[in-house]
Amino acid sequence: MNDPLGDMLTRIRNAQMRGKSTVRTPASKLRAWVLDVLKDEGYIRGYDKVDGQGGLPELEVSLKYFEGQPVIRELKRVSKPGRRVYMSVSDLPQVRQGLGVSIVSTSKGVMSDAAARSANVGGEVLCTVF
Repeated sequence: MNDPLGDMLTRIRNAQMRGKSTVRTPASKLRAWVLDVLKDEGYIRGYDKVDGQGGLPELEVSLKYFEGQPVIRELKRVSKPGRRVYMSVSDLPQVRQGLGVSIVSTSKGVMSDAAARSANVGGEVLCTVF
């Protein structure tokens, strides 16, 4: 698999289109850090680390819905393995005039764009959520 984070985001999008309550994805530190940001921003209920097939660890993500509609309306991968996107703190994008969130991998960890601005650090823009 070339893009594990892109795979997780696609699994979340697909599960929400089908109205699933949970979705499983292989576990990794980066995926867990991104899920932490999504949980802190209120886009998912949470996630748990579980044992999957063959004893490999998986992350079970609990999706969030409001009045029958998914809370996450748009989930886009920005920085891809073929084209990395780095931005300074002054260039960090605002998603839908601040209604959405950009998830940024910085030298101080994976955080939302607002947290990166307050910490005055830039980095690789992983994805945008609205």
